[in-house]
Amino acid sequence: MKAYFFIFIFILSSNLFAQQSTAGKQVSTFTLDSPQLKTTKKIWVYLPKNYESSRKKYPVIYMHDAQNLFDAKTSYVGEWNVDETLDSINAQVIVIGIEHGNEKRMEELTPFKNEKYGGGNADNYLEFIVKTLKPNIDKNYRTKSNLKNTCIMGSSLGGLVSFYAAIKYPDVFGKVGCFSPSFWFNRKEIFSLIENAKSFKTKVYFLCGDNEGDDDMVKDMNAMEYQVNTKRCSCKMLNKKIIVKGGKHNEKLWREGFKNAYLWLF
Repeated sequence: MKAYFFIFIFILSSNLFAQQSTAGKQVSTFTLDSPQLKTTKKIWVYLPKNYESSRKKYPVIYMHDAQNLFDAKTSYVGEWNVDETLDSINAQVIVIGIEHGNEKRMEELTPFKNEKYGGGNADNYLEFIVKTLKPNIDKNYRTKSNLKNTCIMGSSLGGLVSFYAAIKYPDVFGKVGCFSPSFWFNRKEIFSLIENAKSFKTKVYFLCGDNEGDDDMVKDMNAMEYQVNTKRCSCKMLNKKIIVKGGKHNEKLWREGFKNAYLWLF
């Protein structure tokens, strides 16, 4: 898993599988200034198939690494097929993808500085999502903007920052998709936060493979699930944990796990 992480850092801006766009017609993009990050972010928007013909409001999933979600042309080593998957089940949800910051990806998606690898700018990244992006989305799209209908989801460092978001903004994110979370990057700090939390009411879908290249992945996820369960009664069924036999730290694992995660969370 760590090997994948470092390869990604060095060639994340490379397009190894150049081809025609595979993004569906329900996917569009726009740019938005981020004063918190002192940059401009490209935002991808997936709307459900009946959006234009209805007046309904929809729940929203905020997802990281937008380059990998909808389009094989922009993906690192394959996309998640988020739009095709949601279309196939007529999902009633809006997905907002936030493009990673290329060489600043590690900084944006890590809550605390790692002594060896740096990082630690997730507070500003999440503030951008909560105070700039979400208000923009709620203003311009028909959203169900409350806690129950707002989810944040990601993989690897995106899994780490999504879980952190649930701790930092418990009144914003009511659901989390936590795929192959890189808890190792800030293990001491993130476990300290959850251990010291008075409560944790967020609905969480944990997923990882048992062959991610690092024995700590399953161990850390099991330990985090245990800590979460100490904050609430297990009878409320607010957690689900999936460990995929043979699953590796890659888009294939996350693509194949996305549908069930969506169905359970919503």
